[in-house]
Amino acid sequence: MAKTGITTVGAVGSDTSDPAPTPNDDNKTYGVATDDISIGDAQYQTTDARRQVGLTSAIFLIFNRMVGTGIFATPSAILSLSGSVGLALFIWVVGMLIAAAGLMTYMEFGTGLPRNGGEKNYLEYVYRKPKFLVTGVYTGYVLLLGWAGSNSVIFGEYILSAANVEVNRWNQRGVGLACITSAFLIHGLALNWGLRLQNFLGIIKLLILLLIVFSGFAALGGHIKIDEKPDNFTNAFEGTTGSAYGVVTALYNVIWSYIGYSNANYSLSETKNPVRTLKIAAPLALGLVSVLYMLVNIAYFAAVPKEEIITSGRILAASFFRNMFGSRAERVLSVFVALSAFGNVLSVIFAQGRLVQEIGREGIIPWSRLWASNKPLNAPFMGLFEHWVVSVVIMLAPPPGDAYNFILNVISYPLAVVNVFVAAGLVHLYLHPYSPHRNPTDWSPPFRATLPVVVFFLLSNIYLVVAPFVPPTDGQNVYEALPYYLHCVVGIGILAGGAIYWLVWAVLLPKIGGYRLIREHTVMEDGWTRNIFSRVPR
Repeated sequence: MAKTGITTVGAVGSDTSDPAPTPNDDNKTYGVATDDISIGDAQYQTTDARRQVGLTSAIFLIFNRMVGTGIFATPSAILSLSGSVGLALFIWVVGMLIAAAGLMTYMEFGTGLPRNGGEKNYLEYVYRKPKFLVTGVYTGYVLLLGWAGSNSVIFGEYILSAANVEVNRWNQRGVGLACITSAFLIHGLALNWGLRLQNFLGIIKLLILLLIVFSGFAALGGHIKIDEKPDNFTNAFEGTTGSAYGVVTALYNVIWSYIGYSNANYSLSETKNPVRTLKIAAPLALGLVSVLYMLVNIAYFAAVPKEEIITSGRILAASFFRNMFGSRAERVLSVFVALSAFGNVLSVIFAQGRLVQEIGREGIIPWSRLWASNKPLNAPFMGLFEHWVVSVVIMLAPPPGDAYNFILNVISYPLAVVNVFVAAGLVHLYLHPYSPHRNPTDWSPPFRATLPVVVFFLLSNIYLVVAPFVPPTDGQNVYEALPYYLHCVVGIGILAGGAIYWLVWAVLLPKIGGYRLIREHTVMEDGWTRNIFSRVPR
């Protein structure tokens, strides 16, 4: 059993600030029994036994998170909004550049602070005052959004279609419930097998995309099963839209198709040689996805007429397979898309469960010891369980139509807000590498994104935050009856809810009760550290 101990770290409301985690480097020496990363006077401590994520698993954590079901349908909406093949492809290139800037930003933070938690650690490192406010805001973001729910429902839709069963609201969600529950149990009870399955599905997904790419090459050569060959590359910019809202929305869709490049950052405490692994896995995964996205788009344009692409909606890939392989291939495609969705669900719940666990380790939510635990099988079972519960509620509660689309949008929007503060924080570190509120060492991680890249990422996310408030033109509202901006307002409200929780827990109740909250550092029985708050009379 690992040793346990308690070290007083700091008091909420005091004038002193806790030193932040010390940036790590490639020469970090890890102990035989534990790995320590400095956090002020205490140590962030993990166990070597948990370092089970290797280079291959890290690559597929990112790849599976990025490639869900969007690439099978999103190009249709992007072409419709942009108006021309040439502009649509150009927008995909711009989205790739924004994703690359985001990747470099997260790589700098990840190599400097290589531990579980992702943005939580980066925000806490920069935004030190008011004490624990940023942790409270991030807590609302993590606990209340069920990222794994949407692709679980899509998994149900495509599995039923492959089985030639009529899809309705409840059988679709029932199969989706089985999907997310199996992902939760696999990662909670059999971590190694979960990683292996995740990697296997990533390989299957890669092969599916390669099949589309090489079929596209065949289509360019005229080998296609329809009489009228598409001619989408002649006068490629013909029909380009003059609608600013259309271009804005198209770019917004492309950027969200790349979300997931930071997925390996959430489990760096469990990654073998985390700095080296992240520096290899993240660029390799994003580079692979970027090339495949462009080639898949070209394949669609080579095999499907422009008018059919615009009207195909979510069945664009089905149109492609029908034109290339005949009508029977559509059911095979349904299986492919379902497997892609399941791989995404596995990747999402793996990362989100660890974020919940890290919030538990901070000690600011009720029953923190429970959420911080690695029991029963050396995995964040309760963190995974919390995300499973929220995702299931999001899957089952809303009716079809506007309510369901609203839920999907409100899940995604707050990430852009978080990224604004992540990028702004790194800009601050470039301009002010020394600070009395952090450790006396300067910010010098093993990887540097460079200031222009981070500023570009900052501006792109400011755009993502502001753009959805631009009124849509007729017929382009994402909802039938709800206000077009409602998911933005609610998403910001979720972040504000975390701030309100902090205000009550850390400011109002201590003032009313006449006590101070003292944060203490302890090592749990499993060898991992967590924080405990004690109430001390003023």
